[in-house]
Amino acid sequence: MEIIPYIFIFLLGAVIASFATVVAERLHTGERWVSGRSRCNSCGRELSSRDLVPILSWVFSRGRCTACGGRVPGTYALTEGVTGLSFALALYKIGAAFELVFFLIALSILVFIVVYDIRHTLIPQIASLLFVASSLIFSFFYASSLHAFGSALLFASCIALFFFLMHVFSRGKAMGLGDTPLSFALSLLVAPYAVSGLLFSFWIGALWGIGVLVFRRGGPKMGIEVPFAPFLALGYLLAYLIEWNPFAF
Repeated sequence: MEIIPYIFIFLLGAVIASFATVVAERLHTGERWVSGRSRCNSCGRELSSRDLVPILSWVFSRGRCTACGGRVPGTYALTEGVTGLSFALALYKIGAAFELVFFLIALSILVFIVVYDIRHTLIPQIASLLFVASSLIFSFFYASSLHAFGSALLFASCIALFFFLMHVFSRGKAMGLGDTPLSFALSLLVAPYAVSGLLFSFWIGALWGIGVLVFRRGGPKMGIEVPFAPFLALGYLLAYLIEWNPFAF
């Protein structure tokens, strides 16, 4: 197995994750994301090129700004590493095919959605539409037949309807409306493991919620708003990776 394509696509994923994080942090804050160098969140100093190398800059600086010594969150390097790994795994599972392009585009948009949801507990509508579009195109070309694509579309629609009804009946307290198109697109992206992804998402979310309630400062407290996009992304990608089907006996 050639290792160079995997190294290249890992680096591509890490770079895209770095860019997506910058856009998610600057969007709707008044800062320009199209131009302008990144700055340290502690001292405001413009970062040099050596400070912007995905993963390695954080590792070699030991998670601190080289100017003021302020802490740089490890989530930056983690996001870059996970995205790079996801890109490499996508290449392994799909191969160097035409469909891979749309899968990677969808993954890139998903990274932005997850980071933005963590920062603002909100999913931008334009990002959802782009994610749905790229997932639809991937699913159409990757499906083995029109029947398989139709089945994937039906399952994805049912799951999206489930999320929509949860939002309506809970009046937005149990689930945000933005999770509906997100679940639809993810279900198309990982078909036929959509149900597995749904189960994993809720299991991971439940474990996280219990941990927050038990270990948060000030003791347990209900009513904490937790973004669900990260759990959806993690659950669905995990199901796609291990290929677990709850209906297979």
